[in-house]
Amino acid sequence: MLNMKLDPEFMAASVGPQQLMALIKSMCTLGVYHIQFNVIDQKKLIQAQKEPEKYKGMLVRVAGYTAYFVELGKDVQDEIIGRTVLRG
Repeated sequence: MLNMKLDPEFMAASVGPQQLMALIKSMCTLGVYHIQFNVIDQKKLIQAQKEPEKYKGMLVRVAGYTAYFVELGKDVQDEIIGRTVLRG
């Protein structure tokens, strides 16, 4: 399994989705068939901890499963924040 962190601005760019598809196709050509992409920044996750009612639908990947960020315990949330791309 390949776990990649992408800067949210990458997907916001007009060519971001096309570049992501090219990356996925390249990975498949290389025999990598299980890829996980994380496209969120620490600032948004920290904000979700402070105002969970505004982020009820935010999904994150946790050790092999997907969960709603605001439903996770603070210790797990902090671990996810610690491994997420920091944006200024």
